[in-house]
Amino acid sequence: MVLIRTILIVGALLAARPAFAHAFLDHASPSAGAELRAAPTAVHITFTEGVEPHFSSIEVLDAAGKRLDSGDPHTEGPIESLAVDLPKLPPGTYTVIWHATSVDTHRTEGKFTFSVLP
Repeated sequence: MVLIRTILIVGALLAARPAFAHAFLDHASPSAGAELRAAPTAVHITFTEGVEPHFSSIEVLDAAGKRLDSGDPHTEGPIESLAVDLPKLPPGTYTVIWHATSVDTHRTEGKFTFSVLP
């Protein structure tokens, strides 16, 4: 009987744990490592959970480290997605650096590159 009670108590404690979720990159357009024949007009990132656009960012840098994006990440569609507009990009390799604050206030970050072919 003591063993059953212990199992039930441990099971209840495990089930009552709070969920600690974070907004990680689910997918992006252009995708990480993409080699594009045409320059994108924006970078779109979809996260694994909703994000707060006012506390999140997407930066696009050229090979020299110059920031090229519009600096205004905005939602497009579901709250899990952010986008930032780009000027006409010449051929080269670009780095995308993102910081996301999820709707439950957890902060994550990451980066990836893509290339525009000549």
